[in-house]
Amino acid sequence: MKVVIDTNVFVSSFFGGKPRTIIDLWREHTITLCLSKDILEEYIDVLHRLNLDKSLLAELLGLFSKNFNLIFTRNTPDIHVIEEDPDDDKCIACAIALKADLIVSGDKRLLKLGEYQGINILNPDEFLELNS
Repeated sequence: MKVVIDTNVFVSSFFGGKPRTIIDLWREHTITLCLSKDILEEYIDVLHRLNLDKSLLAELLGLFSKNFNLIFTRNTPDIHVIEEDPDDDKCIACAIALKADLIVSGDKRLLKLGEYQGINILNPDEFLELNS
C-alpha cells in the first residue's frame, strides 16, 4: 500500500503512540512511503528543529537517502485545494503524482476534505483500523 504521511504524523511518531505504529509499518515494509521534494524538505526541516538524538536523525536521513521502502517524485501537479492553508496541498499533490492509495494526516483541513480524486485521507486511528 502506497501512503503519504503528513509531517504532523511523521513528527508525532517520535513521541510514540499510533503515529509511531504507522512509521513502524513503513520500517517493516508493510506500507510504502510516498515522498515529494516538498514533503521531504519539510520532514528534514522539522526534524532538525526538534533537536533529536543525532544517531536517530542520522538513521532516518540514511533511510531516506537509500530510498528505503519509499517512492519519490520531484514533480507534483500544481493544485489549489486547501484554500485556508495552501501548504497542505503538498500532500495531495504527492499522492496524485505517485498514485498513492491514501494520505494519513492529523490536519483538520485535510481530514475535512475526506478524499480527493479517489485518494482517501484518514487520521492515524482510521488508518490503523483499516490495517488491523
